[in-house]
Amino acid sequence: MRRSHMDAVRCLTDALPFLDPPGERHEIPFENAALVGILRKPPGTGPHPLVVLVPGLDSTKEELAPTEELFLERGLATFSVDGPGQGEAEYDLAIRGDWEIPGAAIVEYLSARGDLDTGRVGLWGVSLGGYYAPRIASGVGGIRACIALAGPFDFGSLWDHLPELTRATFRVRSKAHTDDDARARAGRLTLEGRAELITAPMLVVMGKQDRLIPWRHAQRLAEASGGETDLLLLEDGNHGCANVAYKHRYRSADWMAARLTG
Repeated sequence: MRRSHMDAVRCLTDALPFLDPPGERHEIPFENAALVGILRKPPGTGPHPLVVLVPGLDSTKEELAPTEELFLERGLATFSVDGPGQGEAEYDLAIRGDWEIPGAAIVEYLSARGDLDTGRVGLWGVSLGGYYAPRIASGVGGIRACIALAGPFDFGSLWDHLPELTRATFRVRSKAHTDDDARARAGRLTLEGRAELITAPMLVVMGKQDRLIPWRHAQRLAEASGGETDLLLLEDGNHGCANVAYKHRYRSADWMAARLTG
């Protein structure tokens, strides 16, 4: 798996100069390792508003190009990143619940650039990234908007109902030694006591046919948030609402653009 993964990383890295708009690879020092991300900027003179894109439990930054395009078309720069337990970082850094810490490192690194408007930063996350993005918003100042797609409110509460493969994936990427240890670590991924700290506008998207994350987790996040929140529940949507992408992708991109540029 690691060999195949590194092939994917190499292919994207080789392709970055030829994308439209092109991409740049960045490695952010973090806890004796690195968080690797891809920065893409829309045409025109900056500084550009920025959207940080966060993948899920078993997805990586290499998979996010179609979502990047939606934001780039609307004049927003994108930074797709592998965080702890994800993609290139999974070999050195374990999954963690306190994503406000790696989130702060990402925003601080990007703030040092002169071509990005880090007074207008948005977050987008899918699946477990739909937990990570709100968690960043709960502890990093200056976030202007957040989209949580199919994320859990309290991952640990789902443990007994998760597929065996999902539990095994979490165990390996959280560096847990046993199933009981993995269960305990899953319990640390919660927005309990954190959601009310989110003051940025938030769009929560969930499918009612999601068999991995029950839709009531989205409802709970929307109700607990301390800021303006829109809840988009799609009756026929599966996990990530991948089967009804047309019902949320363009709407989400427009929502983000309105809050970062409107």
